[in-house]
Amino acid sequence: MGMPGILTHDVLKGPPPPPAEGGWGGDGSPEGFGASRKASFTALFVLLAASTMVFAAFTSAFVVRRGMSDDWISTPKPPILFVNTLVLLASSAVLEIARRTLRSGERSRFNAWWSAGTLLGILFLVGQALAWRELKDAGVFVATNPSSSFFYVLTACHAFHLLGGITALVWVDVQALRLSLGPAKRTAIDVSAVFWHFLDGLWIYLMILFYVWG
Repeated sequence: MGMPGILTHDVLKGPPPPPAEGGWGGDGSPEGFGASRKASFTALFVLLAASTMVFAAFTSAFVVRRGMSDDWISTPKPPILFVNTLVLLASSAVLEIARRTLRSGERSRFNAWWSAGTLLGILFLVGQALAWRELKDAGVFVATNPSSSFFYVLTACHAFHLLGGITALVWVDVQALRLSLGPAKRTAIDVSAVFWHFLDGLWIYLMILFYVWG
């Protein structure tokens, strides 16, 4: 006789909530368990594929233009490009350290490491602006020759992608400093870091392209 009352009580209570660290949706709500995280990574992979295709198209045009012309003059590479490369590599390493500290539950250390990685990313962009200024002072402009045109276009395209990455890093940084990094925000952290590592690898590729064929 007591069973209907117990069942009614359980129905009113509803299902138990998901575990605190078990893969909440991207909005922090239990609906669609883990669906938002999967959707976020799917969107990320689509973005990476599209970006790869863009740079592949530029590379194809670069190789064809270089091979069919006799007006190709190698663009002088500002020495600061090597410094910029080290800064970008350091930013990726620091962001990865930040992710590992967060997994260990050290939120304050995560905040410090992530902020440092974000600042290094901004420093890379400043270094790129200095590199373009050095070329300008040397009289090398976009229309100077085909080599310089590709150098400016490829580095500007990379910088444009990097601005998007920095926007994501800054957003995560603000959430961390506001102590708003619940399980839902972990997806944003992982997506931002993976995209940043991709841009890091893309820059290494561009450096090889410039110094071997540029």
